[in-house]
Amino acid sequence: MKNIVVQVFNWIDDRLPISKPWKDHMAEYYAPKNFNIWYYFGSLALLVLVIQLASGLFLTMHFKPDATLAFSSVEHIMRDVQWGWLMRYMHSTGASAFFIVIYLHIFRGLIYGSYRSPRELVWIIGMIIYVMLMAEAFMGYLQPWGQMSYWGAQVIISLFGAIPYIGTGLVEWIRGDFVVSDPTLNRFFAFHVFLVPILLLAMVVAHIIALHEKGSNNPDGVEIKATKGKDGIPLDGIPFHPYYTVKDLWGYAIFLFIFAAIIFYSPQLGGWFLENDNFEPANPLKTPTEIKPLWYLTPFYSILRAVPDKLFGVIAMGGSLVVWFFLPWLDRSPVKSMRYKGIYSKIALAIFVISFFILGYLGTKPVSPEKTMIARICAVLYFSFFIFMPIYTKLDKTKPVPERVIYK
Repeated sequence: MKNIVVQVFNWIDDRLPISKPWKDHMAEYYAPKNFNIWYYFGSLALLVLVIQLASGLFLTMHFKPDATLAFSSVEHIMRDVQWGWLMRYMHSTGASAFFIVIYLHIFRGLIYGSYRSPRELVWIIGMIIYVMLMAEAFMGYLQPWGQMSYWGAQVIISLFGAIPYIGTGLVEWIRGDFVVSDPTLNRFFAFHVFLVPILLLAMVVAHIIALHEKGSNNPDGVEIKATKGKDGIPLDGIPFHPYYTVKDLWGYAIFLFIFAAIIFYSPQLGGWFLENDNFEPANPLKTPTEIKPLWYLTPFYSILRAVPDKLFGVIAMGGSLVVWFFLPWLDRSPVKSMRYKGIYSKIALAIFVISFFILGYLGTKPVSPEKTMIARICAVLYFSFFIFMPIYTKLDKTKPVPERVIYK
Protein backbone atom coordinates (compact mmCIF):
# COMPACT_ATOMS: atom_id res chain seq x y z
CA MET A 1 0.00 0.00 0.00
CA LYS A 2 2.84 2.37 0.91
CA ASN A 3 4.57 1.73 -2.44
CA ILE A 4 1.34 2.52 -4.30
CA VAL A 5 0.96 5.82 -2.44
CA VAL A 6 4.59 6.73 -3.20
CA GLN A 7 4.16 5.82 -6.88
CA VAL A 8 0.97 7.89 -7.14
CA PHE A 9 2.66 10.85 -5.44
CA ASN A 10 5.70 10.59 -7.73
CA TRP A 11 3.42 10.40 -10.77
CA ILE A 12 1.59 13.58 -9.70
CA ASP A 13 4.83 15.30 -8.68
CA ASP A 14 6.34 14.68 -12.14
CA ARG A 15 3.41 16.48 -13.71
CA LEU A 16 2.61 19.00 -10.96
CA PRO A 17 5.72 19.79 -8.88
CA ILE A 18 4.23 19.65 -5.39
CA SER A 19 7.49 18.84 -3.62
CA LYS A 20 9.47 21.71 -5.18
CA PRO A 21 7.63 24.58 -3.38
CA TRP A 22 7.83 22.59 -0.14
CA LYS A 23 11.58 22.17 -0.50
CA ASP A 24 12.24 25.72 -1.75
CA HIS A 25 10.20 27.49 0.93
CA MET A 26 10.21 25.11 3.90
CA ALA A 27 12.38 21.98 4.16
CA GLU A 28 15.39 23.29 2.20
CA TYR A 29 14.99 27.00 2.86
CA TYR A 30 17.79 27.99 5.22
CA ALA A 31 16.97 30.80 7.62
CA PRO A 32 19.42 32.49 10.02
CA LYS A 33 19.83 30.58 13.26
CA ASN A 34 19.60 33.71 15.42
CA PHE A 35 15.92 34.59 14.91
CA ASN A 36 14.33 36.02 18.06
CA ILE A 37 10.84 36.87 19.30
CA TRP A 38 10.45 39.69 16.74
CA TYR A 39 10.33 37.10 13.96
CA TYR A 40 7.05 35.62 15.14
CA PHE A 41 4.89 38.37 13.70
CA GLY A 42 5.30 37.57 10.00
CA SER A 43 3.92 34.06 10.46
CA LEU A 44 1.29 35.37 12.90
CA ALA A 45 0.09 37.71 10.15
CA LEU A 46 -0.47 34.65 7.94
CA LEU A 47 -2.43 32.97 10.74
CA VAL A 48 -4.69 36.03 11.19
CA LEU A 49 -5.19 36.20 7.42
CA VAL A 50 -6.51 32.63 7.48
CA ILE A 51 -8.78 33.47 10.44
CA GLN A 52 -10.17 36.50 8.59
CA LEU A 53 -10.80 34.58 5.38
CA ALA A 54 -12.50 31.68 7.19
CA SER A 55 -14.68 33.83 9.47
CA GLY A 56 -15.45 36.24 6.60
CA LEU A 57 -16.62 33.37 4.40
CA PHE A 58 -19.02 32.24 7.11
CA LEU A 59 -20.36 35.77 7.61
CA THR A 60 -21.08 36.26 3.90
CA MET A 61 -23.44 33.26 4.05
CA HIS A 62 -25.82 35.25 6.27
CA PHE A 63 -24.99 38.90 5.65
CA LYS A 64 -27.26 40.99 3.39
CA PRO A 65 -25.38 43.79 1.56
CA ASP A 66 -28.47 45.98 1.43
CA ALA A 67 -28.85 49.34 3.15
CA THR A 68 -32.24 48.35 4.57
CA LEU A 69 -31.18 44.86 5.69
CA ALA A 70 -27.44 45.02 6.52
CA PHE A 71 -27.74 46.06 10.17
CA SER A 72 -30.57 43.62 10.92
CA SER A 73 -28.66 40.80 9.18
CA VAL A 74 -25.70 41.41 11.50
CA GLU A 75 -28.09 41.26 14.46
CA HIS A 76 -29.50 38.03 13.00
CA ILE A 77 -25.98 36.59 12.82
CA MET A 78 -25.32 37.62 16.43
CA ARG A 79 -28.61 36.36 17.89
CA ASP A 80 -30.08 33.60 15.71
CA VAL A 81 -27.29 31.90 13.73
CA GLN A 82 -25.55 29.12 15.64
CA TRP A 83 -22.05 30.30 16.57
CA GLY A 84 -22.70 33.42 14.51
CA TRP A 85 -21.66 35.65 17.40
CA LEU A 86 -18.33 33.79 17.54
CA MET A 87 -17.68 34.26 13.82
CA ARG A 88 -18.56 37.95 14.01
CA TYR A 89 -16.32 38.56 17.03
CA MET A 90 -13.51 36.52 15.46
CA HIS A 91 -13.70 38.75 12.40
CA SER A 92 -13.90 42.05 14.27
CA THR A 93 -11.17 41.07 16.76
CA GLY A 94 -9.13 39.63 13.90
CA ALA A 95 -9.15 43.00 12.12
CA SER A 96 -7.46 44.69 15.08
CA ALA A 97 -5.19 41.69 15.67
CA PHE A 98 -4.09 41.90 12.02
CA PHE A 99 -2.90 45.48 12.44
CA ILE A 100 -1.24 44.74 15.78
CA VAL A 101 0.94 41.99 14.30
CA ILE A 102 1.54 44.02 11.11
CA TYR A 103 2.70 47.06 13.08
CA LEU A 104 5.04 44.87 15.14
CA HIS A 105 6.25 43.21 11.94
CA ILE A 106 7.01 46.62 10.43
CA PHE A 107 8.76 47.72 13.62
CA ARG A 108 11.00 44.66 13.44
CA GLY A 109 11.90 45.69 9.90
CA LEU A 110 12.82 49.15 11.17
CA ILE A 111 15.08 48.00 14.01
CA TYR A 112 16.89 45.32 12.02
CA GLY A 113 17.04 47.05 8.63
CA SER A 114 14.98 44.47 6.75
CA TYR A 115 14.19 47.14 4.14
CA ARG A 116 17.84 47.51 3.10
CA SER A 117 19.50 46.01 0.02
CA PRO A 118 18.96 43.38 -1.30
CA ARG A 119 15.40 43.30 0.14
CA GLU A 120 14.04 46.59 -1.20
CA LEU A 121 11.36 44.81 -3.24
CA VAL A 122 10.33 42.72 -0.22
CA TRP A 123 9.77 45.98 1.70
CA ILE A 124 7.86 47.66 -1.14
CA ILE A 125 5.54 44.67 -1.57
CA GLY A 126 5.05 44.60 2.20
CA MET A 127 4.01 48.25 2.21
CA ILE A 128 1.60 47.60 -0.66
CA ILE A 129 0.07 44.84 1.48
CA TYR A 130 -0.21 47.30 4.38
CA VAL A 131 -2.04 49.90 2.26
CA MET A 132 -4.33 47.20 0.88
CA LEU A 133 -5.12 46.08 4.43
CA MET A 134 -6.11 49.63 5.30
CA ALA A 135 -8.45 49.73 2.29
CA GLU A 136 -9.83 46.30 3.17
CA ALA A 137 -10.44 47.33 6.78
CA PHE A 138 -12.14 50.58 5.74
CA MET A 139 -14.50 48.84 3.31
CA GLY A 140 -15.24 46.13 5.87
CA TYR A 141 -15.99 48.76 8.49
CA LEU A 142 -18.89 50.03 6.36
CA GLN A 143 -20.59 46.61 6.14
CA PRO A 144 -22.44 46.53 9.53
CA TRP A 145 -24.18 49.77 8.45
CA GLY A 146 -24.04 51.19 11.96
CA GLN A 147 -23.81 54.86 12.88
CA MET A 148 -20.01 55.05 12.88
CA SER A 149 -19.77 52.86 9.78
CA TYR A 150 -22.03 55.18 7.82
CA TRP A 151 -20.63 58.49 9.00
CA GLY A 152 -17.04 57.31 8.94
CA ALA A 153 -17.47 56.33 5.29
CA GLN A 154 -19.19 59.66 4.59
CA VAL A 155 -16.24 61.62 5.99
CA ILE A 156 -13.41 59.54 4.50
CA ILE A 157 -14.93 59.32 1.01
CA SER A 158 -15.62 63.07 1.00
CA LEU A 159 -11.87 63.69 1.40
CA PHE A 160 -11.39 62.75 -2.25
CA GLY A 161 -13.48 65.81 -3.07
CA ALA A 162 -10.48 67.95 -2.14
CA ILE A 163 -8.67 66.81 -5.30
CA PRO A 164 -8.81 69.69 -7.81
CA TYR A 165 -10.94 69.34 -10.97
CA ILE A 166 -11.84 65.64 -10.59
CA GLY A 167 -12.71 65.56 -6.87
CA THR A 168 -16.49 65.92 -7.10
CA GLY A 169 -16.88 63.37 -9.86
CA LEU A 170 -14.48 60.97 -8.14
CA VAL A 171 -16.47 61.10 -4.90
CA GLU A 172 -19.73 60.37 -6.72
CA TRP A 173 -18.05 57.51 -8.60
CA ILE A 174 -16.74 55.94 -5.38
CA ARG A 175 -20.10 56.25 -3.63
CA GLY A 176 -22.16 55.31 -6.67
CA ASP A 177 -24.59 57.99 -5.53
CA PHE A 178 -24.69 61.56 -4.25
CA VAL A 179 -24.48 60.28 -0.66
CA VAL A 180 -23.32 57.08 1.04
CA SER A 181 -26.18 54.71 0.31
CA ASP A 182 -27.09 51.24 -0.94
CA PRO A 183 -24.83 51.36 -4.06
CA THR A 184 -21.89 52.32 -1.83
CA LEU A 185 -22.53 49.37 0.46
CA ASN A 186 -22.87 46.97 -2.48
CA ARG A 187 -19.66 47.97 -4.24
CA PHE A 188 -17.69 48.06 -0.99
CA PHE A 189 -19.02 44.59 -0.18
CA ALA A 190 -17.86 43.29 -3.57
CA PHE A 191 -14.41 44.82 -3.09
CA HIS A 192 -14.19 43.63 0.52
CA VAL A 193 -15.05 39.98 -0.06
CA PHE A 194 -13.73 39.41 -3.58
CA LEU A 195 -11.36 41.86 -5.28
CA VAL A 196 -9.12 43.03 -2.42
CA PRO A 197 -8.71 39.56 -0.81
CA ILE A 198 -7.61 38.08 -4.15
CA LEU A 199 -5.11 40.88 -4.72
CA LEU A 200 -3.99 40.63 -1.09
CA LEU A 201 -3.32 36.89 -1.39
CA ALA A 202 -1.36 37.48 -4.59
CA MET A 203 0.77 40.14 -2.90
CA VAL A 204 1.38 37.89 0.14
CA VAL A 205 2.63 35.13 -2.17
CA ALA A 206 4.84 37.66 -3.99
CA HIS A 207 6.13 38.95 -0.63
CA ILE A 208 7.16 35.44 0.48
CA ILE A 209 8.73 34.53 -2.88
CA ALA A 210 10.73 37.78 -2.97
CA LEU A 211 11.87 37.20 0.63
CA HIS A 212 12.97 33.62 0.03
CA GLU A 213 14.75 34.59 -3.18
CA LYS A 214 17.17 36.87 -1.29
CA GLY A 215 16.94 35.15 2.09
CA SER A 216 15.70 36.35 5.45
CA ASN A 217 17.37 39.15 7.34
CA ASN A 218 18.48 38.63 10.96
CA PRO A 219 19.06 40.74 14.10
CA ASP A 220 22.73 41.26 13.19
CA GLY A 221 22.02 42.32 9.60
CA VAL A 222 24.57 39.77 8.33
CA GLU A 223 24.01 38.04 4.99
CA ILE A 224 24.26 34.34 5.81
CA LYS A 225 24.57 33.44 2.12
CA ALA A 226 28.00 35.08 2.12
CA THR A 227 29.43 32.25 4.25
CA LYS A 228 28.60 28.79 2.91
CA GLY A 229 30.02 25.34 3.48
CA LYS A 230 31.35 22.97 0.85
CA ASP A 231 27.81 21.67 0.32
CA GLY A 232 26.58 25.18 -0.56
CA ILE A 233 24.52 25.49 2.63
CA PRO A 234 24.95 28.68 4.72
CA LEU A 235 27.01 27.90 7.82
CA ASP A 236 24.75 30.11 9.96
CA GLY A 237 21.50 28.81 8.50
CA ILE A 238 19.11 26.08 9.59
CA PRO A 239 16.15 24.58 7.67
CA PHE A 240 12.95 26.54 8.22
CA HIS A 241 11.18 23.22 8.70
CA PRO A 242 11.15 21.71 11.27
CA TYR A 243 13.06 24.23 13.40
CA TYR A 244 11.08 27.41 12.82
CA THR A 245 7.75 25.74 12.09
CA VAL A 246 7.88 24.28 15.60
CA LYS A 247 8.82 27.70 17.00
CA ASP A 248 5.93 29.32 15.12
CA LEU A 249 3.46 26.71 16.42
CA TRP A 250 4.42 27.70 19.97
CA GLY A 251 3.85 31.35 19.02
CA TYR A 252 0.49 30.42 17.48
CA ALA A 253 -0.58 28.80 20.75
CA ILE A 254 0.26 31.92 22.80
CA PHE A 255 -1.43 34.20 20.28
CA LEU A 256 -4.61 32.09 20.06
CA PHE A 257 -4.85 32.00 23.85
CA ILE A 258 -4.84 35.81 24.01
CA PHE A 259 -7.07 36.05 20.94
CA ALA A 260 -9.66 33.70 22.48
CA ALA A 261 -9.54 35.54 25.82
CA ILE A 262 -10.46 38.82 24.08
CA ILE A 263 -13.25 37.21 22.03
CA PHE A 264 -14.89 35.49 25.00
CA TYR A 265 -14.40 38.13 27.68
CA SER A 266 -14.06 41.55 26.02
CA PRO A 267 -14.72 41.54 22.26
CA GLN A 268 -15.37 45.29 22.23
CA LEU A 269 -12.26 45.98 24.36
CA GLY A 270 -13.75 49.15 25.77
CA GLY A 271 -14.72 50.50 22.35
CA TRP A 272 -11.25 50.06 20.79
CA PHE A 273 -12.19 46.99 18.72
CA LEU A 274 -15.95 47.65 18.36
CA GLU A 275 -17.36 51.13 18.96
CA ASN A 276 -20.57 51.69 20.89
CA ASP A 277 -22.02 53.94 18.15
CA ASN A 278 -21.83 51.05 15.70
CA PHE A 279 -24.43 49.12 17.69
CA GLU A 280 -26.99 51.66 16.45
CA PRO A 281 -28.36 51.43 12.88
CA ALA A 282 -27.12 54.07 10.45
CA ASN A 283 -29.19 57.24 10.55
CA PRO A 284 -28.38 59.87 7.88
CA LEU A 285 -30.31 62.47 9.92
CA LYS A 286 -28.36 61.97 13.16
CA THR A 287 -24.66 62.80 13.13
CA PRO A 288 -22.54 61.21 15.92
CA THR A 289 -20.90 63.60 18.39
CA GLU A 290 -17.41 62.61 17.25
CA ILE A 291 -16.67 60.81 13.98
CA LYS A 292 -13.45 58.82 14.04
CA PRO A 293 -12.05 55.62 12.51
CA LEU A 294 -10.94 52.60 14.49
CA TRP A 295 -7.59 52.80 16.28
CA TYR A 296 -5.41 51.34 13.52
CA LEU A 297 -6.15 54.25 11.16
CA THR A 298 -6.12 57.05 13.73
CA PRO A 299 -2.42 58.09 13.38
CA PHE A 300 -3.04 59.07 9.77
CA TYR A 301 -6.45 60.55 10.59
CA SER A 302 -4.74 62.68 13.22
CA ILE A 303 -2.25 63.97 10.62
CA LEU A 304 -5.20 64.84 8.37
CA ARG A 305 -6.92 66.83 11.13
CA ALA A 306 -3.68 68.60 12.10
CA VAL A 307 -3.57 70.44 8.76
CA PRO A 308 -6.11 73.29 8.55
CA ASP A 309 -6.50 73.18 4.75
CA LYS A 310 -8.49 70.19 3.48
CA LEU A 311 -6.44 69.62 0.32
CA PHE A 312 -3.10 69.89 2.11
CA GLY A 313 -4.46 67.67 4.87
CA VAL A 314 -5.26 64.95 2.33
CA ILE A 315 -1.80 65.41 0.77
CA ALA A 316 -0.16 65.13 4.21
CA MET A 317 -2.13 62.00 5.05
CA GLY A 318 -1.26 60.42 1.70
CA GLY A 319 2.36 61.51 2.03
CA SER A 320 2.58 59.88 5.48
CA LEU A 321 2.01 56.55 3.72
CA VAL A 322 3.94 57.15 0.50
CA VAL A 323 7.14 58.10 2.37
CA TRP A 324 7.42 54.54 3.73
CA PHE A 325 8.09 53.26 0.21
CA PHE A 326 11.30 55.31 -0.04
CA LEU A 327 12.76 54.07 3.23
CA PRO A 328 15.32 51.68 1.59
CA TRP A 329 16.98 54.65 -0.13
CA LEU A 330 16.71 57.14 2.73
CA ASP A 331 18.80 55.10 5.14
CA ARG A 332 22.48 55.83 4.34
CA SER A 333 23.98 53.98 7.30
CA PRO A 334 26.75 51.48 6.47
CA VAL A 335 25.08 48.95 8.81
CA LYS A 336 21.57 47.51 8.79
CA SER A 337 20.73 46.53 12.34
CA MET A 338 19.97 48.99 15.11
CA ARG A 339 22.35 46.91 17.25
CA TYR A 340 25.28 48.47 15.42
CA LYS A 341 23.89 51.91 14.58
CA GLY A 342 24.76 55.02 16.55
CA ILE A 343 22.87 57.13 19.03
CA TYR A 344 21.32 59.44 16.40
CA SER A 345 19.42 56.61 14.73
CA LYS A 346 18.24 55.20 18.05
CA ILE A 347 16.98 58.57 19.30
CA ALA A 348 15.26 59.26 15.95
CA LEU A 349 13.48 55.90 16.03
CA ALA A 350 12.39 56.40 19.66
CA ILE A 351 10.97 59.87 18.88
CA PHE A 352 9.21 58.49 15.80
CA VAL A 353 7.54 55.64 17.72
CA ILE A 354 6.42 57.97 20.54
CA SER A 355 5.00 60.50 18.05
CA PHE A 356 3.19 57.70 16.19
CA PHE A 357 1.53 56.51 19.42
CA ILE A 358 0.54 60.06 20.36
CA LEU A 359 -0.95 60.67 16.91
CA GLY A 360 -2.91 57.43 17.20
CA TYR A 361 -4.26 58.43 20.60
CA LEU A 362 -5.16 61.98 19.53
CA GLY A 363 -7.03 60.59 16.51
CA THR A 364 -9.51 58.94 18.89
CA LYS A 365 -10.23 62.14 20.83
CA PRO A 366 -12.39 65.20 20.06
CA VAL A 367 -10.62 68.16 18.45
CA SER A 368 -9.38 70.99 20.67
CA PRO A 369 -6.76 73.73 20.13
CA GLU A 370 -4.33 72.06 22.53
CA LYS A 371 -4.71 68.60 20.97
CA THR A 372 -4.39 70.06 17.48
CA MET A 373 -1.11 71.77 18.39
CA ILE A 374 0.29 68.54 19.86
CA ALA A 375 -0.82 66.66 16.73
CA ARG A 376 0.98 69.18 14.52
CA ILE A 377 4.19 68.81 16.53
CA CYS A 378 3.97 65.02 16.34
CA ALA A 379 3.21 65.16 12.60
CA VAL A 380 6.37 67.25 12.08
CA LEU A 381 8.37 64.70 14.12
CA TYR A 382 6.79 61.87 12.09
CA PHE A 383 7.92 63.34 8.76
CA SER A 384 11.27 64.46 10.18
CA PHE A 385 12.16 60.82 10.85
CA PHE A 386 12.13 60.19 7.10
CA ILE A 387 13.23 63.60 5.78
CA PHE A 388 16.39 63.80 7.91
CA MET A 389 17.22 60.10 7.76
CA PRO A 390 19.89 60.53 5.03
CA ILE A 391 21.65 63.03 7.32
CA TYR A 392 21.56 61.43 10.77
CA THR A 393 22.23 57.90 9.46
CA LYS A 394 25.32 59.17 7.67
CA LEU A 395 26.59 61.10 10.72
CA ASP A 396 26.08 58.14 13.06
CA LYS A 397 29.10 56.47 14.65
CA THR A 398 28.44 52.80 13.98
CA LYS A 399 29.87 49.70 15.64
CA PRO A 400 31.73 47.01 13.65
CA VAL A 401 29.42 44.31 12.31
CA PRO A 402 30.53 40.67 12.86
CA GLU A 403 31.34 38.57 9.81
CA ARG A 404 28.92 35.88 10.98
CA VAL A 405 25.75 35.98 13.03
CA ILE A 406 25.97 36.00 16.81
CA TYR A 407 23.99 33.16 18.33
CA LYS A 408 23.54 32.54 22.04
